[in-house]
Amino acid sequence: MLKFTPILLALAYAVVMYRFSVWRTTQELNRRSSELADPMLKLMTDRLARALDLPRIRVHIYEIDPVNGLAAPDGRIFITRGFYRKFQSGEVNADELASVIAHELGHVALGHSRRRMIDFSGQNALRTALAMVLGRFIPFIGPWIAGALTSMLAARLSRKDEYEADEYAAALLTKAGIGTEPQKSLFRKLEKLTQSHAGAAPAWLLSHPKTEERIGAIEKLEAKWG
Repeated sequence: MLKFTPILLALAYAVVMYRFSVWRTTQELNRRSSELADPMLKLMTDRLARALDLPRIRVHIYEIDPVNGLAAPDGRIFITRGFYRKFQSGEVNADELASVIAHELGHVALGHSRRRMIDFSGQNALRTALAMVLGRFIPFIGPWIAGALTSMLAARLSRKDEYEADEYAAALLTKAGIGTEPQKSLFRKLEKLTQSHAGAAPAWLLSHPKTEERIGAIEKLEAKWG
């Protein structure tokens, strides 16, 4: 039993960290966001809502500059102030922003938002447990190997979620009569839109599939759907 104590402690730590992460994320979003009120975008979200047989879809503005969209563990949909500014400046059109909202709705509908928080905590537990085990057999380099393995696992899970949310969004946009072209055109713009002043892409984009692969996956869906 004693040999499993470090692993059990790591799992307990993961549960605590998961609950803390959800609480902290919720508090941050509550403090720095408000519901979006834009007549043009409401026309688009109303089309998505009708396709889903919902009375309405609420979208919130998260008051940070980086360009991103996100789905909270409680099911709320957010676009950042930076992304909304791109829309206001004409760099992104209403159809393209609707594709972002549809993508985030996919994360909620498919349970990704909550699962990501669990995965993040679980990966921390796995990293800790692997580091303990490998550290006994491969001193010094064992913890580094544990970190590399869990990072690879996290990237793979993240890419899988993105493909699934893309497919959900493609189906929803098609049903709403918007189509998938805005989804693909936004992907082509995404790298430029998300680059910082220093010319670097944000860290979250590095865990996403490559642009051409995402577009290719959507085009396969188009062919499949006829």
